[in-house]
Amino acid sequence: MTAADPPETATATPLDAFREDRTYLGADHRRNERRTWIVTVICMATLVALVIGGAATRSMALIANGLHMAAHVIALLVAAGAYALARRHAENPAFSFGTGKIGYLAGFANAVVLAVSAVLIGVESATRMLNPQAVDYHDALPIAAGGLLVNLVCIWLLKPTGVAASRNDPQGDLNLSAAHLHLSADAAVSVLALAAIGAGQWLGLGFADPLAGLLAAGLVAHFAWTLLKKAGGALVDLNPSPELTAEVRRRLSDGGETIVDLHLWRLGPGHHAVIAVIAADHPQPVATYRARLAGLAGLSHVTIEVRGAADGMHHHHGHAHG
Repeated sequence: MTAADPPETATATPLDAFREDRTYLGADHRRNERRTWIVTVICMATLVALVIGGAATRSMALIANGLHMAAHVIALLVAAGAYALARRHAENPAFSFGTGKIGYLAGFANAVVLAVSAVLIGVESATRMLNPQAVDYHDALPIAAGGLLVNLVCIWLLKPTGVAASRNDPQGDLNLSAAHLHLSADAAVSVLALAAIGAGQWLGLGFADPLAGLLAAGLVAHFAWTLLKKAGGALVDLNPSPELTAEVRRRLSDGGETIVDLHLWRLGPGHHAVIAVIAADHPQPVATYRARLAGLAGLSHVTIEVRGAADGMHHHHGHAHG
């Protein structure tokens, strides 16, 4: 909520206010979109090198790394496309609460891709465990090291900024987080691949390569489940912050009012909506209750209804936004 709220007069129509209150994109939307496209190009080039290198050296750990990089390319394309779509339709009235949730939809889709890649890596690694194949460790080692280096560069490029998350919105831009998590998982897979290749080359532990693949599958599955819960929660309007909800309730009932109904849900990175129904013996103007919420970060769309306790049918209805 800001001081720029339109006055509640006949000249400020609800539709005018609604149009001004539509954009719920993250503060770093354009920066994140641009960097996502850059990382996509880097990962596509790396994917080709890893798959060719893995096939040539017969290293399962390297192929697993390549398969996971392929999942990244898909994930990054989905993330970049979501940014572009959300930005293009930010003012489209067909989206009742703006396009901020398109990023969560992309994050959920990417979590599914992560889960599928975990299954593929696990199945192939188990097969190699039962039917070992000779690995050309000498050639596989530099390729795995190169893959890790690329991952670290991409992780740095997609690192969320300080604006992306706050106390009231610890998840920040979940679309960027999903892409970042994909690359973090791949970096972990790369480390496992390096360890497995090293164990095979210098210690003669042939089982280390497929074992690294199995461990990588478990790690990627864990990342996928974490992301599914976060993105799914946002998509089904799970309350994103019990702390923020409690603070809204405390402020609105500061004059002894009863909070009859209170809903808080996420509209986009750093943006939340609130619907509150307040009952009071001596109802105050809606502006009074809006003022009580002033300064609360992350409240972008607030609807307040005030009812007189003596007459439940008589009420004032007001809409606040910022």
